[in-house]
Amino acid sequence: MLNNIGLPGLLLIAVVVLVLFGRGKISSLMGEVGKGITAFKKGVDDGKKELDDSMADARDVTPENEKDKA
Repeated sequence: MLNNIGLPGLLLIAVVVLVLFGRGKISSLMGEVGKGITAFKKGVDDGKKELDDSMADARDVTPENEKDKA
């Protein structure tokens, strides 16, 4: 359905959105979108770090007295 929009169609959509919402509202909306993307990336990085830490803890399951015997 949207395969044939092209550049003129996208420009028309951008102009209509700009007229409907105004420059200030779009600017603040894009700022919020940027903050959301930043928060999402931070959450993904924190999740990866937590997963890596838990995997490292899971690998080291040998009791201390067994390490001394080896």
